[in-house]
Amino acid sequence: MVLVRHEMGEVLRDVRLRRGDTLRQVAGRASVALGYLSEIERGQKEASSEILASVAEALDTPLSTIYHEVGNRLAKSETLIARERQLAQVQQVIPDTVPDNLLNGPARHEQAVSTH
Repeated sequence: MVLVRHEMGEVLRDVRLRRGDTLRQVAGRASVALGYLSEIERGQKEASSEILASVAEALDTPLSTIYHEVGNRLAKSETLIARERQLAQVQQVIPDTVPDNLLNGPARHEQAVSTH
């Protein structure tokens, strides 16, 4: 299961690192406790909309841009999860064993060809 707080934390960290800011700098500008911002970035805490707006402003990045990137990441994750589910369903339909006549068939044919 994909959690929004994990994706949000990763996006905030990526934006911060692209800008070359430290966690301390962003926390100070956003008036957010350093430890709390760290927990948000690690996906351990879910930030309120007010905190997210403050952090976005501190990162000089529109909040809509951050939400857009989070949405893109969620869409990719959901697509991967859907593909994994489809693959699991296909694997349940395909038997996990191969009949002996298919395993030994070509070998018998090769032996017959080599003896003639």
